[in-house]
Amino acid sequence: MTALVVPLDQVGMNDVEHVGGKNASLGEMISNLASAGVSVPGGFATTASAYREFLSDNNLTVRIKDALAGLDVDDVNALASTGAEIRQWIIDAPFSAEFEAQIRSNISDLQDGNEQLTVAVRSSATAEDLPDASFAGQQETFLNIRGIDNVLLAIKEVFASLFNDRAIAYRVHQGFEHSLIALSAGIQYMVRSETAASGVLFTLDTESGFPDVVFITSSYGLGETIVQGSVNPDEFYVYKPALDAGKPAVLRRNLGGKAIKMIYDPSGETGRSVETVEVDAADRNRFSINDEEVQELARQALIIERHYQRPMDVEWAKDGDTGKLYIVQARPETVKSRSSVNQLERYLLNESSDVLVEGRSIGHRIGSGPVKIINDIAQMDEVNAGDVLVTEMTDPDWEPIMKRASAIVTNRGGRTCHAAIIARELGIPAIVGSGDATEKLSSDQLVTVSCAQGDTGFVYEGLLDFEVQSSKVDAMPELPFKIMMNVGNPDRAFDFSAIPNAGIGLARLEFIINRMIGVHPKALLNYATLPADVKSQVDQRIAGYADPVDYYVQRLVEGIATLGAAFAPERVIVRLSDFKSNEYANLIGGELYEPEEENPMLGFRGASRYLSEDFADCFELETRAMKIVRNEMGLTNVEVMVPFVRTVGEAKGVVELLAKNGLKRGENGLRVIMMCELPVNALLADQFLEYFDGFSIGSNDLTQLTLGLDRDSGIVAGLFDERNPAVKILLSMAIQACKKANKYIGICGQGPSDHPDLARWLMDEGIDSVSLNPDSVLDTWLFLANESKV
Repeated sequence: MTALVVPLDQVGMNDVEHVGGKNASLGEMISNLASAGVSVPGGFATTASAYREFLSDNNLTVRIKDALAGLDVDDVNALASTGAEIRQWIIDAPFSAEFEAQIRSNISDLQDGNEQLTVAVRSSATAEDLPDASFAGQQETFLNIRGIDNVLLAIKEVFASLFNDRAIAYRVHQGFEHSLIALSAGIQYMVRSETAASGVLFTLDTESGFPDVVFITSSYGLGETIVQGSVNPDEFYVYKPALDAGKPAVLRRNLGGKAIKMIYDPSGETGRSVETVEVDAADRNRFSINDEEVQELARQALIIERHYQRPMDVEWAKDGDTGKLYIVQARPETVKSRSSVNQLERYLLNESSDVLVEGRSIGHRIGSGPVKIINDIAQMDEVNAGDVLVTEMTDPDWEPIMKRASAIVTNRGGRTCHAAIIARELGIPAIVGSGDATEKLSSDQLVTVSCAQGDTGFVYEGLLDFEVQSSKVDAMPELPFKIMMNVGNPDRAFDFSAIPNAGIGLARLEFIINRMIGVHPKALLNYATLPADVKSQVDQRIAGYADPVDYYVQRLVEGIATLGAAFAPERVIVRLSDFKSNEYANLIGGELYEPEEENPMLGFRGASRYLSEDFADCFELETRAMKIVRNEMGLTNVEVMVPFVRTVGEAKGVVELLAKNGLKRGENGLRVIMMCELPVNALLADQFLEYFDGFSIGSNDLTQLTLGLDRDSGIVAGLFDERNPAVKILLSMAIQACKKANKYIGICGQGPSDHPDLARWLMDEGIDSVSLNPDSVLDTWLFLANESKV
């Protein structure tokens, strides 16, 4: 291509060597995707030929080569002075008359009579033999450029940016010839996002590689604040299959801080005509774009992805004058292979030392670091990333600090307590029920926590050396039943879905309420009458949502839908909330509405709570969210599970209440499962099954109620064993009753994750599925495959 300037609609991906990757991609979209609904600002590009001719006409090619010959780029002063000298040569050199005339002509066409039109001037590196991606982010972009003289200057600045310090040093370190790289300047209509929003999107989840979502970030003003990482943006996940089906498709919304925004400099006369200002508090507390705009961006992203046939990284902007959404850049995005999750991990200690504390081990990992003893949630800020969290016992409010810990040690609790459940989901080693860790350990003491040595976990003195051995599993052997997973955290759903599975056997709604909502539903329903201090806390939570009740329902929808989408088309069994009264009381406003019970484990929970007149309006919100997920978003793989059903009368009543609230068994394929977790459920299984489509055995409660012990008590934790003969008799009764009735029977308790031999026994009993913790799926699966051959 010998032309000096070319309209963007006349170039495509075959022109990378002439106009660089960015401009070639813009041209490709304008030429091929505009008719399909992708909006890209029009403009033109200078060519590599124009750049090289500019250097040659001004005798700069040889001068630059000589200046860079022998330059020690590790000498910061020499690099800075040489780079500055070269850049000034370029700024001072004139464009040829022909080149300048072509730029002026194209600018005039772009202005179309509007001389006040502003443009963006972006760099697009090109080379005959080198990938454009090698130079991403090294050259400059200039925004809000008004007037032809300022455009000409910005183009020179773009050319000069090829010789900024970082670009020169990068090429030398990579062994690239400076003369092989040329620059194309892209000049486009400037989208007026300073009075609207802009951002970046990806056509997959970049953390996990999950391909069925579009991940969108958005903030006020020009997009550079997001690209630079200087602002905490709003985030959205959009589910591609729902979008294709014309259904509501926004899975998740996370309200960002959006503290600052970049806007145009009112003068508009310089080559960098922007400034950064603070965002008003009211704007920070609302989403920068609405659901309709989120879905429109996702639709354009899908068109781009399908055109290029690969995942894409896209920059977008909303014009504040017209409200129109534009794509301003698109490039391929690569992520790690999702198959990497199919690994067996083994943690091994390579040395030993004095054992300071021991207790029940959770997980199979090892962690180390300084001890941080925390006696109260108010000390949350004292825990730093990598600390070993040591405390009496945790509750759901502690999760934010648990995420920071390298390991967790508690005085109290058994292996099904909150600390254990959360530690498993986070992949953090934990020791529970140690008895006296807070007394034997001291803050800032260096320790190693090992859960890799069986049922007993040990806290060793000092930072011990350990290693992680991984074995890749390419294909999983067949089993006579299905392996499902226990997943309560929507944040990990995309990660976990890549592990071999047959869906989710247990998704706890109370985990979603605690993690994503944090407010008692009664407090939201009675928002107007809340005490001022509680109302203030609620206000902080519900920012960005239409009203308090909408916040509760939509956040439930987001959590449930994320789990359903991550594992579709496999079934996702969502257990309705099973908070005990003391746990509900820990939510914001909870103390205003919860009774004080001597033994909450056996009190106001499960079906009894749903059927209570006092809780009816709260339960309706749960069912409303389930209806939206299934009926509006189309995630009919989501099923309902009812916990803690004490009597056959309760079974009948709760199924009727579900139907009254729009969740009728059989409608739209809905199956309603019951948690079989009380001895009475197994003893009267035939009668309970008249009202449900199957059982999911909750072996944690079933074991504690059969053996008459508190599963959270470290004192009697050693007696807790799902393999007890009495427990196994009840398990067998439940399984056989379901088989006789031709209904689903699975297990979602902790037992099979901790005891592969119990999983083998359940397999022999004919159970349909075993739901395991994600970190035990591969080990248990392979154990059972080997056992089934015996």
